[in-house]
Amino acid sequence: MHHYLDFEKPISDLEGKIHELKKIASEDESIDTADEIERLEVRSRDAMADIYSKLNPWQKTQVARHPQRPHFTDYASALFTEFTPLAGDRKFGNDEAIQTGFARFRGTPVAIIGQEKGNDTKSRIKHNFGSARPEGYRKAIRVMEMADRFGLPLITLIDTAGAYPGIGAEERGQAEAIARSTEMCLNVRVPIISVVLGEGGSGGAIAIATGNRVYMLEHAIYSVISPEGAASILWRDSTRAKEAATNMKITAEDLKSLGVIDGIIPEPVGGAHRDPQGVIDRTGTIIADTLKELSARTGDQLRSDRRQKYLSIGRQL
Repeated sequence: MHHYLDFEKPISDLEGKIHELKKIASEDESIDTADEIERLEVRSRDAMADIYSKLNPWQKTQVARHPQRPHFTDYASALFTEFTPLAGDRKFGNDEAIQTGFARFRGTPVAIIGQEKGNDTKSRIKHNFGSARPEGYRKAIRVMEMADRFGLPLITLIDTAGAYPGIGAEERGQAEAIARSTEMCLNVRVPIISVVLGEGGSGGAIAIATGNRVYMLEHAIYSVISPEGAASILWRDSTRAKEAATNMKITAEDLKSLGVIDGIIPEPVGGAHRDPQGVIDRTGTIIADTLKELSARTGDQLRSDRRQKYLSIGRQL
């Protein structure tokens, strides 16, 4: 069953009518509803195109969080072969929010790091809704070190509201783990290609997103804090999240203009959840083209370019 967002009510009403007419036609073949269904489908497509052509930042935030949006596991199964997952940080335990391993991407050996939110109640609890604990970032560091040692390009897929803020995570050094992971991203001498799939929240995202090239899906968001968190801090009122989202410049278009990201991957009308395979294929093409571009550079060049990239952000403002 499709999940509709609040602002998608006109689409929901039209598609509901289409479903009813198809059900009537299936139950009584003497009733011809084809013309009416076709008319409603045209209206539905037009309504969707109109709504999605003028989404505001808060609506984009809702699309980025859509429960049916494809997640890391969807991209991993479609884009990579011979995927061998790795678990554990060799210090405390294994964190399920961050998934890591080695695979082949169109024949090229690569290392993969991604955040998985889960797609139902059981898997969301298992993956802690994509919010990693310190051992998750230490696991990522371990994979980055191995990728650097064996000369494997790193592909990171980001989708998290932020690192887990619980007491246990803080006791085990959450901030230090995030800082070390970010440092490792800056230090490795292999290409790092990062893609923000849905939410890119705070240090929890940047810890694995400090890449040579950073891309965002069209309706993804990338921010230092969630809109609700910003509203709670600035106005002590989380209900002003819509206002915060607008002021924070969290959309792909805003961040591309600010030089924070390098490109935007188009989504189908209606969001990535309307055509998961299409958006996954486009993401794969972007990764392949970028990998080809970066493979011509030496390790020292890659490291130097990456550091300079982040030092240059904001200089044009």
